Amino acid sequence: MKKLSALLFVMAAACSSLFAQSSYVKEHYTKKDVYITMRDGVKLFTSIYTPNDAAKDKKYPIIMQRTCYSIAPYGETKYPNQVGPSKYMMQEGYIYVYQDVRGRYKSEGTWTNMTPVIDNKKTKKDVDEGSDTYDTIDWLVKNVANNNGKVGQWGISYPGFYTAAGILSNHPALKASSPQAPISDFFFDDFHHNGAFIEGYFFTFPVFGVQKTDTTSKAWYQNTMFNPGTKDGYQFLLDLGPLSNADKYYKDNFFWQENVNHPNYDEFWQKRGLLKHYNKVKPAVMLVGGWFDAEDLTGPLAIFKTIEKKDPSAYNTIVMGPFGHGRWSRETGHTMHSNVYFGDSIATFYQKEMEQKFFHHFLKENGDKNSGLPKAYMFNTGKNEWRKFDKWPSPAASHVKFYLNSDGKLTESEQNGSAGTSFVSDPLKPVPYTEDNTTTMGFTPHNYMSEDQRFAGRRTDVLVFQTDVLSDDVTLGGEIMANLKVATTGSDADWIVKLIDVYPPDEPNNPYMPNKNIILSNYQQMVRSQIMPARFRNSFEKPEAMVPNQKTAVNFHLNDVLHTFKKGHRIMIQVQSTSFPLYARNPQKFVENPYKAAPSDYQKATHTVFNDSFIDVEVLK
Repeated sequence: MKKLSALLFVMAAACSSLFAQSSYVKEHYTKKDVYITMRDGVKLFTSIYTPNDAAKDKKYPIIMQRTCYSIAPYGETKYPNQVGPSKYMMQEGYIYVYQDVRGRYKSEGTWTNMTPVIDNKKTKKDVDEGSDTYDTIDWLVKNVANNNGKVGQWGISYPGFYTAAGILSNHPALKASSPQAPISDFFFDDFHHNGAFIEGYFFTFPVFGVQKTDTTSKAWYQNTMFNPGTKDGYQFLLDLGPLSNADKYYKDNFFWQENVNHPNYDEFWQKRGLLKHYNKVKPAVMLVGGWFDAEDLTGPLAIFKTIEKKDPSAYNTIVMGPFGHGRWSRETGHTMHSNVYFGDSIATFYQKEMEQKFFHHFLKENGDKNSGLPKAYMFNTGKNEWRKFDKWPSPAASHVKFYLNSDGKLTESEQNGSAGTSFVSDPLKPVPYTEDNTTTMGFTPHNYMSEDQRFAGRRTDVLVFQTDVLSDDVTLGGEIMANLKVATTGSDADWIVKLIDVYPPDEPNNPYMPNKNIILSNYQQMVRSQIMPARFRNSFEKPEAMVPNQKTAVNFHLNDVLHTFKKGHRIMIQVQSTSFPLYARNPQKFVENPYKAAPSDYQKATHTVFNDSFIDVEVLK
């Protein structure tokens, strides 16, 4: 299915000039397949690629990737098109190791999504991704010939999670770790945003919720995938109705049932989060993310900030580029996201000037903190340039409040706080999250993160607030906090805030736009967005109903940003309550478990946003 190919994108994306590289690996590396036994006796299938010129007087570091997405091709005579994070690192030479994690493909054991971390392991049965990483590294440095005793780890998306969890292994040989687009907490990233279910992932549950019965090189879950009979995901999921109807497809899918039975941030989700486990961090860390990553934007930022706070002495750096999910691993020439052009060869610059330097310094040089890389290497998505920061967010930023006034103006001054703007939200006619229906059936709707928002702002159930035309550039750099004062005639609601860059009327199209029917004249580029279910406004563990018609504070963070709104542009905020089928619809009647809501629970409601609502941003001069 199309979803599977999208899922495996991160494995294939790094391969530019595929045919030229396919022979390179076979000509320069020797492959060996082994099973490595973990402390509890479970054997994990592992492929090792060693440079042919490795010798006692020419030893190489090890770089490892652990994945749930298959380490194909299987067999010692079969070689991939590329090994390592980039062709540059492949040509430089490392010992590359790939491993199927527990319960996946040719490895033994039982598959668990976001394996819970066990900090205090007391017996050999206490295993997690940290212990599996430790046991794997320990075996590798002792048994792989001609390694120099230093190990690095990297991975994108779910392999990024395994890399982030591998930091917790505390193996002394692990010197460099680069979690890229990692999930840090399933309740706030990837499958959920602030607990709101990402219904756009509906078609992916066979990949994550079916146990295999034996070791295999084939995708065992394919027979549980279904043919929706349409290419229109919006209509299919609207016709599906309440999420309780999903049992028609996923009654036996364990991951779906886990979501259904854990609608709140209870122990099930809490023990799957990584952030609380970072204390003393031993390896050097380079987090990598994309400002337009529709899957895992939260993870790299959250892990970076957590390590900064908990272990200021750690070597901890972050890179955020103008990319969608994992797309820094593949050079596209003209770097685009949706219809927005950011420059040329940006992935190559990242691979050579950041990623390659990071691993080379910590695995082949002395590995001190003088790597030549800044604390934060961040791409300004408005000016299309990289900036280096000694700290992130920058202490040089100043906080500015933009108020959502009922005349539609976005200003730094508040009008009458008792006044407001109202709209009717109908969960049976939800606002689409995109105009591009071709993206609604895939694994992830990559493009929506920078898509034109005119289609939404012209609806009566979307509120629009914008500044006057800017007389000078305004650079937002750092955190964003939505401070909403709202009311509803119902007893629950979702609140979605979008930060948008409004282009001027005379903005010309760039020459590389994939969609020739789009014009950049007055384009409303989404820069950042986030959802907050009002039920979780006071606690993610204990949801609360809203009191009908009572003014209520709903405060939440949007993810960080580095974007210059240029002179002649406007800053816009849109507020809405549905964005479908990206987010599952809130019934707007408070129910104990939204996954089990009945059709009668889905009700129209009138929502009001009061004038004393504001968006707190950090402005860089």
